[in-house]
Amino acid sequence: MSNSTETIKVTANQSKRTFTIRKYIDGKFFVKYRTIEMNQEEFNNAEMNTENDWKQFLKSADYYTV
Repeated sequence: MSNSTETIKVTANQSKRTFTIRKYIDGKFFVKYRTIEMNQEEFNNAEMNTENDWKQFLKSADYYTV
């Protein structure tokens, strides 16, 4: 049984108040998501999210696959 490493990288789009979330497995690109547009307060709070926060976020329905 092998253990794969999952990594998430997030890029903010200030003007659209969205985030692009890229998921990598074992260092290889796997899938890309984009959040729905957020209000300014939500966006500012999300800028402080950790990788684990984003993993939790992906359990919601507030994004779509790009």
